[in-house]
Amino acid sequence: MALAAQARKTFTDCLLGGLVTLSGAVREFTGPLLSQRVAPEEVQPRRRAVDEYQRLGSAWLSTLSAAFRSAEGGNQVLGRPGDASGPGSRSGPLSLVDDETIDREIVGSRLALAIMDRAANEFTDLRARMAFLERREELETHDILRAHVVARLAVDAWRQSGLDLEAWRVLQDVLHSEFALLVEDAYHETNRWLVDRRVLADIDLRPHVRRSSGVATGYTTTTGPGGYAVSGRGGVAQETRLLTRASGIQPPKDHASAVLSRLNRLIGRQLPEFSVTAPVRPASAPLREAINSVQAGLQQRIAGGAVMTAPALLEELNQQRQQLKQAATTPVERATIEIVALLFQSILTEDRIPASVRVWFARLQMPVLRVAVGEPDFFATVEHPARRLIDRMGACVMGFDASARNVGDALEKEIKRVVQVVEAYPDTGRRVFQTVLTEFEKFLEHYFQNENEASRRGVSLAQQVEQRETLAIQYTIELRKMLNEVPVQEGVREFLFRVWADVMATTAVKHGRQGEETKAVTKAAADLIWSASAKVSREERAEVIRRLPPLLKTLRDGMQSAGIPAERQEEYVSTLNASLAAAFAARAEVIPSEHLEELMDRLEALEDMLPDSETIEIDPSMVLDLSGYENSELEVVGEGGSMPTPAMLAWARELQVGSWFMLDYNGRNEGVQLVWQGLHKQLSLFVSPAGRGVLFMQHRLASFLQAGLLLPAQEEALTVRATRSALAKIDSDPSRLLS
Repeated sequence: MALAAQARKTFTDCLLGGLVTLSGAVREFTGPLLSQRVAPEEVQPRRRAVDEYQRLGSAWLSTLSAAFRSAEGGNQVLGRPGDASGPGSRSGPLSLVDDETIDREIVGSRLALAIMDRAANEFTDLRARMAFLERREELETHDILRAHVVARLAVDAWRQSGLDLEAWRVLQDVLHSEFALLVEDAYHETNRWLVDRRVLADIDLRPHVRRSSGVATGYTTTTGPGGYAVSGRGGVAQETRLLTRASGIQPPKDHASAVLSRLNRLIGRQLPEFSVTAPVRPASAPLREAINSVQAGLQQRIAGGAVMTAPALLEELNQQRQQLKQAATTPVERATIEIVALLFQSILTEDRIPASVRVWFARLQMPVLRVAVGEPDFFATVEHPARRLIDRMGACVMGFDASARNVGDALEKEIKRVVQVVEAYPDTGRRVFQTVLTEFEKFLEHYFQNENEASRRGVSLAQQVEQRETLAIQYTIELRKMLNEVPVQEGVREFLFRVWADVMATTAVKHGRQGEETKAVTKAAADLIWSASAKVSREERAEVIRRLPPLLKTLRDGMQSAGIPAERQEEYVSTLNASLAAAFAARAEVIPSEHLEELMDRLEALEDMLPDSETIEIDPSMVLDLSGYENSELEVVGEGGSMPTPAMLAWARELQVGSWFMLDYNGRNEGVQLVWQGLHKQLSLFVSPAGRGVLFMQHRLASFLQAGLLLPAQEEALTVRATRSALAKIDSDPSRLLS
């Protein structure tokens, strides 16, 4: 018991010693925060958060230090909802928990998750050692060693010092990262201190880990929003899912890397020579021969993609595993065989992969094993092309209900081709995977645009929308340049920028950029500019009177073709009439004739001066309301969701064509597939199996992701999910790596 008490003191001392470093990191983070370019609505919260932390950060550290010291001895210095003195206790009347308390609990739960996502293994070992010393099965609920206690103390001290939760949310990234590092180091140092005193120094600690439903949790449960009980290792994805749906939080961007990191740490404890930083290590000759033999047998037994049930495939692969392990010459090769087998065991039991495609995934196991043996970073990075290929193919064929959806013949044929190409080049390592990955992504673009019946029409319409919006921006840019130093009346100038540029773009999309109709609307712009300049002679006034009726007809026809409502057309025409009347009465400025001639020449050559569309970004502030594009086949999302954070915008840009989602919009909740993304991913088109197209601009897409109105069918990539499954099985029985 004395050793246990000293261990807690060691842990607390480590926390206290690291607070100065943590504070320095936060202050360093706040330095450039105000100089970064963000949405206008984020500027004030950032400024307020930085100011608050500069004034009250020291008070927070002082309060937190005192709380850590008090909690070290088991004293509960900071209350929490549900404690004896809290609302809803048996000793007092029932009452609602206030919003502030709920927000504080949510913030604390997120911090605890961030800590345990990094420090789960160190905590597992420390908990086992403390259980051994204190002769108990589990730590107390309010033990300072628990991540949720550290997190609660940190958040409560934050509020006690006068800092608000909005400031915490602004600084959340650095707070999560630094607390995770701090607590992980404290766990590590405490474990090292106990090992130095021979506390379970030479014993495998996995048997001491408390199990739940046959799966190693790795650490205790914490409480998420709404009272969900969520576990740590093995339960991170569940907690992430609940937080996403309850609070609209993006799953951690580095979640996949964290899963791989935990796998490598776990394997490294059993097999130190298994290093992801090791150089390329070709498989031994006996293993290469065995892999070739197994691959040939697989190709023969499931030739042409003959359908096999998942149990039959697993039985086949299990027999191969034993054959391969017998051929392996080193422990590292045996461990690699085991891990790859567990990965594919998980992939092949995924019931949302159609049976006709599952066999092609099965045939990828030997090529992947060959790469994994030779390239250790297969287990270190989610960017390895072999992983990315499996994830991309999986995302395309895994919707929400495989029984209600068939994979198209063209897509199934392409997956077959990809696998056969990989099999045909066994000695090229990652290069063949990278090559076919690039080809597969090009295929998807062509497939959804030309071959998939549900998406073909929607993609065509979406491309027209993007082409029109891009051209409208290009025309606006060039018109602004032309009129920059020309004294054109403000009403005419605004009409050209806001209305006529879009009319020109619409006409160019419908009739071609060199079509007669397009040239006519361009000439109308020139006529309008000339007509709106001061007319000081009788001849000029007569010419205006002659030109005006056909000009107004062209303007009305153009606005009609662009879908501008009749009432707004009348408003624009009324404004233009006022400008033309001022010009007719010589109240407008005179445009010098040489400027006017130069302007006419540039307008006639406008098409040749347009900037490259690749450099144009569709800025929501520059384009018209996209709702004008709606029709029976294309729905444009113009509202819904919440103001997205930069992280959500980044997530929206990372979505990949072919992935499935559940969309909640306009009273419908249905599965949709991302089938097209425009230039710079500013527009994204989702299509339902019935062919209904839903078009998002990037900002609105991020809003829907944040609000949980657009949920991915796969909460994590196929290989990440498989890695987590393998991690749990190895954690529960490490001996299988070397058997």
